[in-house]
Amino acid sequence: MGIESYEQLALRRSDSALAQGALIPLDTRQIPLLGSEQFELRELTSDLPKHLRKTGPKPNPFRPWDQRLEVSAIGSHHALILNKYPVQLGHMLLITKDWASQGDWLDSRDWTAVSAVDANTTGLWFFNSGPLAGASQPHRHLQLLPRQSGAARCPREPWFLNLLNGHRSEEGRPDAAIAASTAIRTRQVGHRCPGKHLAELYAELSDELHLGQPDHHQTPKSPYNLLITDQWMAMVKRRTDGIHGFSVNALGFAGYLLATDQADRHWLSIHGPDQLLAEVVEPIRETTDDLNTKT
Repeated sequence: MGIESYEQLALRRSDSALAQGALIPLDTRQIPLLGSEQFELRELTSDLPKHLRKTGPKPNPFRPWDQRLEVSAIGSHHALILNKYPVQLGHMLLITKDWASQGDWLDSRDWTAVSAVDANTTGLWFFNSGPLAGASQPHRHLQLLPRQSGAARCPREPWFLNLLNGHRSEEGRPDAAIAASTAIRTRQVGHRCPGKHLAELYAELSDELHLGQPDHHQTPKSPYNLLITDQWMAMVKRRTDGIHGFSVNALGFAGYLLATDQADRHWLSIHGPDQLLAEVVEPIRETTDDLNTKT
């Protein structure tokens, strides 16, 4: 019998967590978005979880974490657990065992843990750097959605691959504004130090978006989202968490949108999801050093 993948472990743990009442999947239904093939819109039909509500106290659910949700320990400093309120079963969170801030830089131990999970899984990683990037918890956590081998990692993957290949949209279009706030790099398959490689890509993307450098700045200068597949890593510079009643985290840029009672679906049907994303990103602004370099 082969070694179980983390997806298989997560699904087995989901069965037991459901039976114990520790896992509370969200009820949603998909809503058609005409002319928006690279987006999937779901309407929340169950109650909004407490951790997504804007008011009221938010206790730390990760210290301690619910042992009924644990998939596996990852090294000495991290644990892989189930998302208590998943839209998709098997949705996992890679959390730090001790307190670490979601708003600080991801560090070498985080990237070592990501690479350890990555070696035995297939999926879409995402990270929200703080409240303005859609994070609902201040305790550090990266998230992983399982995907079948060979399947698209997310609806907007073709958009990211076009960006990676240098294809740009016409100026003035919403997706051009998103591209202007996005940096992307190719991952090297089979890198001998995968954790170090991920950390290097992360630093390159941060520098390109003028967020600063993990080795030289105490915290990032702006909120951001990360999306990571086995082929690429992308970073999006953020201005605000939500607009028009939609809260947008990294999954919004992957093509997954969730509508609650506050969401203005009429606005979305008129202007489209690209315009929604364009209004929550922060354009990259040239610094004095950049301008001096060009002269």
